Amino acid sequence: MTLAMVVATDWLTIEWFDPMVILAAFVGWWILLRIWEHNGVLDRWNATRVFGFILMIRTERGQKTLETISRPRGFWRAYGEISVWVCQFSMFFVLILLLISFFAVFTMPSQDPPSASELVAIPGLNPVIPLGWGAMAFIVCLVIHEFGHGIQARAHGMRVRSFGLLMLGPLPLGAFAEPQSEELTKAPNRERLRLFAAGPSTNIFACVLCLIMLGGLAGQFAAEQPGLHPRGIVEDSGAAEGGLAAYDTIIAIENNSVTELGDFESIMESYSAGDTITLDIIRQESGLSEQIVVNLSDKHQHYIEEGYDEELLKQFDIEEGDPFVGVVGLASNTFAVDNLAGPLSPNLDMDPASRAISSPFHVLSLLITPFEYKGSAMHPVEEGMLAAGDGWFAQTLFERPRRRPLREHVNRGPWPTPSRFHPPGLPWLENDRLRPL
Repeated sequence: MTLAMVVATDWLTIEWFDPMVILAAFVGWWILLRIWEHNGVLDRWNATRVFGFILMIRTERGQKTLETISRPRGFWRAYGEISVWVCQFSMFFVLILLLISFFAVFTMPSQDPPSASELVAIPGLNPVIPLGWGAMAFIVCLVIHEFGHGIQARAHGMRVRSFGLLMLGPLPLGAFAEPQSEELTKAPNRERLRLFAAGPSTNIFACVLCLIMLGGLAGQFAAEQPGLHPRGIVEDSGAAEGGLAAYDTIIAIENNSVTELGDFESIMESYSAGDTITLDIIRQESGLSEQIVVNLSDKHQHYIEEGYDEELLKQFDIEEGDPFVGVVGLASNTFAVDNLAGPLSPNLDMDPASRAISSPFHVLSLLITPFEYKGSAMHPVEEGMLAAGDGWFAQTLFERPRRRPLREHVNRGPWPTPSRFHPPGLPWLENDRLRPL
């Protein structure tokens, strides 16, 4: 599975970015469109040239499929009404997040900005969006989005003249469903709102469906070795001086087994800064069991030195004298799938209300995942910690690769194994697993 994941991740990824090559390709595409327009090729395709360099293709294909799907008119009208409310809630939600992000600038330590290529969400040019998978995902989103508009048009008696696609070379820029303009302008305002809202809401519903599928996927896997692992070690901390390394598995603290983050927190409540604890660990590089001694420092003092203010520390219940091991991103060994499934993972102990409230925030955190893992869905070392569970999917499709040492992954880095903690850019996504402990 590991080799297949690497190949799939790199599918049609562009490893270079030469402005002159991009300019030459753009000019070549513009010349090609002019030639097609002059020779009548665009007319035969029912296509036109927009803004000089964008190819707009219209088609009447899909009309029969659209008519069949939209036949339960009452159902789709109700769907359109729900879509209006979903879009209104989404706009309010995004506004709140923008305000939180704005105020977080004044309370969170500054971070280095992303590179210019990471800010451009163009498949193949962005280092974490391969051309193949990026274009495929974009096309799927376009199709269901425009069919959402088309279904609402038919559900309210409006005819759809054609579907269309906007192309810039091989890359799709957008799509459209073209209803009869006179029928659209004469329709009541509420019906037009339903038509406009159905597109984005369909994408949102598809996102929720994918999230549910990820939740089901997480239940198919288990940890090869139950325990916790740090994703980074704080410099000059007790963990660093004791010899603990990133991705080593902690299986016990003072002979008390730990398999979940709650076990770690419960045990640490009995200790204070200045105490000493013994950790039973399994080395990631060798797979050997060891026992190390860690001197606990002051967690409150660590965060003060990192630039956090007292008010923020009070929100996280961090007080003077709290024990600090010096591990970053402490997580269960099933974190690789739990991180994808989020609140819908069966490995997390959450009530249904908490799962529902946390799901929108988790969707936002998934946007960060490919940037963190250089285009992959999970860290390869954490992938190696997984084993097939009792589920039929894992038993059928998942062939457990051998657990590879950390040094075998350096050629795919740089992977996030921070020596010092840098808080995430979205503070409302931060939780205890992401903070130094």
